[in-house]
Amino acid sequence: MAETAIDYGAVFKALPGMVALLTPELVYADVNEEFVRLSGRSREQLIGKYLFDVFPDNPNDRSATGMRNLEASLYRVLATGERDTMALQRYDVENPERPGEWQKRYWSPVNAPLLGSDGKVVLILHRVEEVTELIRARGGSPANRGGKTSVLEAELYTRARELQELNERLRQAHSREREVALALQEAMLPAPRQVRHHRAAVRYRPAVGALNVCGDWYDLVDLVGGDRIGVAVGDVVGHGLAAAGVMGQLRSALSAASRVAAGPAQALDVLGRYAHVIDGAESATAVTTFVDCDSHVITYSSAGHPPPVLAHADGRTEFLDQATDTPLDARPDPIPRPQAETTFTPGATLALYTDGLIERRYEDIDKGLERLADALRDHRAQDPETLADTVLAELLPPGGATDDTALIIVRL
Repeated sequence: MAETAIDYGAVFKALPGMVALLTPELVYADVNEEFVRLSGRSREQLIGKYLFDVFPDNPNDRSATGMRNLEASLYRVLATGERDTMALQRYDVENPERPGEWQKRYWSPVNAPLLGSDGKVVLILHRVEEVTELIRARGGSPANRGGKTSVLEAELYTRARELQELNERLRQAHSREREVALALQEAMLPAPRQVRHHRAAVRYRPAVGALNVCGDWYDLVDLVGGDRIGVAVGDVVGHGLAAAGVMGQLRSALSAASRVAAGPAQALDVLGRYAHVIDGAESATAVTTFVDCDSHVITYSSAGHPPPVLAHADGRTEFLDQATDTPLDARPDPIPRPQAETTFTPGATLALYTDGLIERRYEDIDKGLERLADALRDHRAQDPETLADTVLAELLPPGGATDDTALIIVRL
């Protein structure tokens, strides 16, 4: 049986309920038939127009908050790429047939993102259900209908406002926690510096969401015995202050272990044993490299982390993926972790990173790895600081990633 082509434009127009598509600038891109009918506006009055030019707040009501609340919800969708369901809103609408006359209306809005191939929000699906008649529903005898209606309206509206105010307080609390966690992380992560005579650049980009912050870390250490350095990154599962605290403990422990360990595998063995006794370190990942610039050898080991990339001076790129193992707390104590090595020539570039740099929603991780390798190869002549900025600009979505991103680049 031949497949029947679906006309999604016709489906959209026939959707039950009021549905509109908004651009990131909050301009109407399209509306369905119910939206036109129930809003009392023609398509010509809507398409191409700024949302709040068409539906401003009631200027006669100083306590009106519908426009401000809706605007905040839409910008949350743009910032996070996640759906936002709003509490019941009173949002008065001007009578199109009688300018200056405003009608008291109640709505239940939901705003959802439509994402492009790069993970950026390209449109917002704005669905609203009018509940004015529900609030105005009457019961009992004609003598007391008006009183019961007023009580019902006041109770529903009060509960909705209380819910919205509670949500706003939670958002503010999360925002304060995020600021504290970022400050804590900044204090615990090492400052950018030159490792011996090798130029290095480090970058940390927090996630765009208020809660998605502070699980990623990086470290650079001078190792004893010749021109040797240790370069590492890690990722703690979880977010906020708790993740920042765990991150600091694991980074400090690996930094200390690397200075006395025989190799990166032994350093991760020590870190794994330590992770067993740290609440919140479950499923944490890390990768560390010991770079011997005298013999031009990199020795590396990974505990469940994406592989470092070595961009050779001749343009070849190599993923250091021959010593990948389970996350830090998932390996039985007596079994040593794997370790591998590779060689390089002076002028090569070593890049370590966390998964926020390469992972995209609905996309195979191999595509992100390929983009990273291409960026390091194509721009290998840049100095580490410039290269780090170039890599972030080419790999991170324009609106920011939904996960933390740490990146460290060392010119060998």
